[in-house]
Amino acid sequence: MDPPADDSSQIGTVGCVAIDAAGTLATATSTGGLVNKMPGRIGDTPLVGAGTYANALCAVSATGKGESIIRHTVARDVAAFMEHRPGLTLRDAAARVVGNTPRGDVGLVAVSASGEVCMVHNTTGMFRACATEDGHTEVGIWTDAAAGGHSVSIGL
Repeated sequence: MDPPADDSSQIGTVGCVAIDAAGTLATATSTGGLVNKMPGRIGDTPLVGAGTYANALCAVSATGKGESIIRHTVARDVAAFMEHRPGLTLRDAAARVVGNTPRGDVGLVAVSASGEVCMVHNTTGMFRACATEDGHTEVGIWTDAAAGGHSVSIGL
């Protein structure tokens, strides 16, 4: 039996970004899959630079329409903006990348080496959460809570 062809299935990507006490950045992304996908299709999640990327500047995990995320190398582009435009905040880098993808196609969570946390999307909603070592927590779903991205400063 084939799953329904509409978007009613409850599937989704799970992504995580982290920074430890030593300042080491890491990311992990797990795909939720795609209903009625073409056999042999490879999504953005296993492609380093597309759906997931980490270096010494930031860690990024993306979700959304895989073809768009691959085409725009979303995760790597956030890091590239930070690398090639010193002084640019993670929030600004992420907003530029998300702003350059078609509306409704992408969302991401990211953390910088300075501890800036950013959760940005151009979709109607994106399940997201943040927790810091000092006890700050934040959970969101809808666009108005993430207008232009959100930053949380954490101390290392």
